[in-house]
Amino acid sequence: MKKNQGVLVLILTVIVIGLLSFTAAVGFGKGAIGSAKNIKTGLDLAGGVSITYQVDESDPSQEDMDDTIYKLQKRVASYSDEAQVYQEGTDRINVEIPGVDDANAVLEDLGKPGSLEFQDEDGNTVLDGADIADAEGAVQEDQTTGEREYVVSLTLTKDGTEKFATATEENLNKTIAIIYDGSQISAPVVQSVISDGKAQISGQESIEEANELAQVLRIGSLKLELSELRSNVVGAQLGSEAIRTSLIAGGIGLALVALFMIIVYALPGFVAALSLAIYTGLELVMLNAFDLTLTLPGIAGIILSIGMAVDANVIIYARIREEISLGKSVRSSIKTGFQKAMSAIIDGNITTLIAAAVLGAMGTGSVKGFAMTLALGIVLSMFTALVISRLIMNAMFAVGLRDEKFYGKQKERKVIDFVGKRKIFFTISIILVLLAPVGMGIFSATDGQALNYSLEFVGGTSTNVTFNEDYSIEEIDQQIKPVIQEITKDANIQASKVAGSNAVIFKTRSLTLDEREALNQKFVDEFEVNEEKISAESISSTISSEMRRDAIIAVLIATVCMLLYIWFRFKDVRFASSAVLALLHDVLVVLAFYALIRVSVGNTFIACMLTIVGYSINATIVIFDRIRENIKGMGKKQDLAEVVNLSITQTLTRSIYTSLTTFITIFVLYILGVASIREFALPIMVGIICGAYSSVCITGPLWYTLRMKFKKSEQ
Repeated sequence: MKKNQGVLVLILTVIVIGLLSFTAAVGFGKGAIGSAKNIKTGLDLAGGVSITYQVDESDPSQEDMDDTIYKLQKRVASYSDEAQVYQEGTDRINVEIPGVDDANAVLEDLGKPGSLEFQDEDGNTVLDGADIADAEGAVQEDQTTGEREYVVSLTLTKDGTEKFATATEENLNKTIAIIYDGSQISAPVVQSVISDGKAQISGQESIEEANELAQVLRIGSLKLELSELRSNVVGAQLGSEAIRTSLIAGGIGLALVALFMIIVYALPGFVAALSLAIYTGLELVMLNAFDLTLTLPGIAGIILSIGMAVDANVIIYARIREEISLGKSVRSSIKTGFQKAMSAIIDGNITTLIAAAVLGAMGTGSVKGFAMTLALGIVLSMFTALVISRLIMNAMFAVGLRDEKFYGKQKERKVIDFVGKRKIFFTISIILVLLAPVGMGIFSATDGQALNYSLEFVGGTSTNVTFNEDYSIEEIDQQIKPVIQEITKDANIQASKVAGSNAVIFKTRSLTLDEREALNQKFVDEFEVNEEKISAESISSTISSEMRRDAIIAVLIATVCMLLYIWFRFKDVRFASSAVLALLHDVLVVLAFYALIRVSVGNTFIACMLTIVGYSINATIVIFDRIRENIKGMGKKQDLAEVVNLSITQTLTRSIYTSLTTFITIFVLYILGVASIREFALPIMVGIICGAYSSVCITGPLWYTLRMKFKKSEQ
C-alpha cells in the first residue's frame, strides 16, 4: 500500500466511524432510520401486548392445554422470537408479545382455533389438522388459463395418507371440501385416487397469503377453542433506568477494553480500538437492518461476539510480535501475522457459528434470540478483524509508522510444563465438576429443588394490583418489590405496568393461600390499595417442557456438529473429543455455581450456558490450532509433551488477555446493572474464568493423554 492510499484509508476510517456513530445516535430521516433507539427490544426491555385467552371447553385436560400452548408459542414466533405463552389457572392462556402496542392487530390471528377439516359432500370429516405433516406456500401456473395461482402444498402423515387414499377412492368425481376455521376455502373435485400423501389448497390471493396459511397449518390445529378474555399493553419489566445503566456499562466496558489494548499492544492496540468502534457501530446498524429483537439473552450474544472480536485482534497482534522477535521486518511480520492467525480465527468462529445456526434453526424463544444476535456478531467480528484491522494496519505502516517499537516484540517465555501437571489439573476439575451433582442432590433433599428455579421454569403466581397512583418501574423496584419480598422471601419478582392505568402485574414464585392473603394485606396497609382491586392466579412456566426439550435437542445437535467440524478440520477425533469434554467441564462447573450459590435459574440461565459453550469452544480452538501447527514442524526426536507445553505457553498471552477483556465488559455490567442484570452477569463471569482455566490447563493435556492412550499408526 502506498502512502497516499494509506492516508485515504485512514480518512475513510474516521468518516466511517463518524457515520456509524451518527447513525446509531441520531439516525436518518423523520423516522431516525438506523438509530439505536429503533432497535426492537423484548418484553423485558420495552414492554408489549399481553393477551389472556379463555378456553371455551369446560375442564380441559392438561395434555390439551400443553399442546395448545406449544402451538401458540410457534405461532407468536412470527411476531417475535421472544414472545411468551403460558398457562394461567386451569383454563386460561396468556400470550405476551414484545414490541407490539396494538392488541387488536394480533387477536384475530392468534384467537383462531386453526381448525382444518376435509369434508365429503355428506359433511363427514375425512381428514383434520392432525393429519398434516407439512405445508408450503407455492406459485404455479393454471393449466387451463395459463395464469399464476397461489397454492398451499400439503404433505400428509402416514395415517393421513391412508385416510386420504380411502376418501378419494370413495369420492371419485365428487367434491371434498377444505374447511378452515369453519369457512370453506376450496372444494376440488376428486378426479383420481390420491395415494401419495400429497394435496393442495388453492384460491390464495398472493404468495404471502399462501405462506401465512402454510405456516399456521404446519403448526397444526389448536386442540382447544379460545376466546379473548382481556388484553393489555404492558410496560418494560426492567425500566428505563436498567436500560440506561446497561448502556453506560457497555460504553465504559468498551472504553476500558480499548484502553487496555492500546496499553498492551501500542499501535496495533489503537488499530483494535478503531476496529472495535466500527464493529460496535455495524452491530447496532445490523440489529436495525435485520429487525432482530434485543433482550437480555440477546445482549449475552453481543457480549460474547465482542469478546471474540477482541480475541481475533489479540491472536493477530501476538503473531505479528512473534514474527518481529524472529528478526523479520515489520512489513513481513504484519503480512505473516495475519496469515498465520487466520486459521485459528476462522476455525474458532465457524465452530461457534455452526452452534449458532443450529440453535437458531431449532431453538425457540430466548434460545433463538441469543443465536441470531450471536451469529450476526460472529460474522461482523470476523469481517472487522480480518478485513478492517488489516486495512488500517497496512495504512498505518504506509503513512510512515514503520518502527518496530510501535508494534513490540514477543518476549521469550519459559515453557511451562502443563502436561506434567495434568494429574493435578484433572483432579481439580473432577472435584469442581462433582460439585454440581453433589450440590444439586443436597438441595434437592433439603429444599425439594436441586436448582433455584425461577417462575419461567416452574411457574408461580400472577398478582394484578390497581394502585391509587401511577408508579414508575423504578419506583416499583425501590418501593414495592421489597415489600413483596418480605412475604415471598425471594428476590425473583417480575413487574409489568398496564398502559393507560395504575395497574401493575407482579409475577412471583407460587404463593400459598396464606401468603396471598398476607400479600394483599401488605398492599392495603402499605399502599392503601382497595383489596377488591387485587386479583391473583396461578401461572405455568413460560418455558414449557416442549421448549426445554427443543432447546436440549438443539444444544446436543450443535455439539455433535461442532465435534464433526473439529474432527474434519484437525483430522483427529481426539481433538474433537477433548474440545467437547472441556466444554462439558465448563458447563458443569457453572451449573455447580448455580446450585451452590442458589442463583435464580430462568430465561437468562439458557443464555448464560450458551454463552459459555461458545466462549469455551473458541478458546480451545486457538490452542489446538497452535498444537497442529507445531506438530508439523516438530523433529523426529522432539517429545510430543514438549510440543503441547510450547503451544499452550505460546498462546498463554492470548488466553489471559481475551479472558480479561471479556471479563471487564461483564464486570462493569455487573457493577452498574440492576439486580436482574447482576444475576445474569455473575454466572457468566464464573464461566469466563472457568473457560480460561479449562482451555489452558485441561484441553491440551487432555488431548495429549488421549493421544498417548489411543495412538494412531503413523504413516
